[in-house]
Amino acid sequence: MPGHSVARRVRDALPLLPFVAVVTVFLIVPTVTVIVMAFFADGSFSLARIAALFSGTALSALGKSVVLSASTAVLGAVFGAALSWLIVSSPPSSMLRRSVLALCSVLAQFGGVALAFAFLATVGLNGVLTLWVQEHLGWNLAGSGWLYGLPGLILVYTYFQIPLMVIVFIPALEGLREQWREAAMSLGASRWQYLREVAVPLLTPAFLGSMLLLFANAFAAYATAAALVSQGSPIVPLLIRAALTSEVVLGQSGFAYALALEMIVVVAVVMFAYNALVRRTARWLR
Repeated sequence: MPGHSVARRVRDALPLLPFVAVVTVFLIVPTVTVIVMAFFADGSFSLARIAALFSGTALSALGKSVVLSASTAVLGAVFGAALSWLIVSSPPSSMLRRSVLALCSVLAQFGGVALAFAFLATVGLNGVLTLWVQEHLGWNLAGSGWLYGLPGLILVYTYFQIPLMVIVFIPALEGLREQWREAAMSLGASRWQYLREVAVPLLTPAFLGSMLLLFANAFAAYATAAALVSQGSPIVPLLIRAALTSEVVLGQSGFAYALALEMIVVVAVVMFAYNALVRRTARWLR
């Protein structure tokens, strides 16, 4: 009966209510608030906050964020893919394989203040490795303070981008079936031809999708940069911090809302492209 069908659907949906509540409170409400506050000032519609995104400071922060995210995504994808290939080449029951995967799972989440402190204590101005190299080799690894600027952020971000790439790219490598290689070999293809004509074309969507995921991960990261860069706002998340902690930023109140909307748009576009590539990869992983 219709009444029983509706009651059954309601009963089946009840376990999802906590998830819906969490998504509403921590995702939907903040997103809607950012969008509304970016376009409304003093209760009326205004494009003043959006126009501030085209100022020199905002464009410079956006450019540096894109450079940081793109460079660490490329480095993380290349080195992570190479490490993933080495891991998959080892036997599934290998202790080394399981240990490396476990280590990557930990390092992919090792960010924030702890990661920044680890690099500061190692290659900072008074870091252990900096002092040791300066004493024994006469080199100053800290240089002119590169660790506290964009080059330092690229190095630190790459540290957790590589293990993240391993985690997201290994399923694609494991999806390559041995029968495909054997079929190519039986048709007279060399190992290089198999890689070039079969493996690489199949893995390209997964590789590009993983790279986009790394880009979004770096673009939205905040805690590590905030702990490492104490002055200035070289990237968008730090500029948002400055906007929230300053009474006046570029003469615009609520400038942080416009910056947050900018980040939402960039990440949404990247994730849309990522999902498209993942759907394409899923066709041959079935």
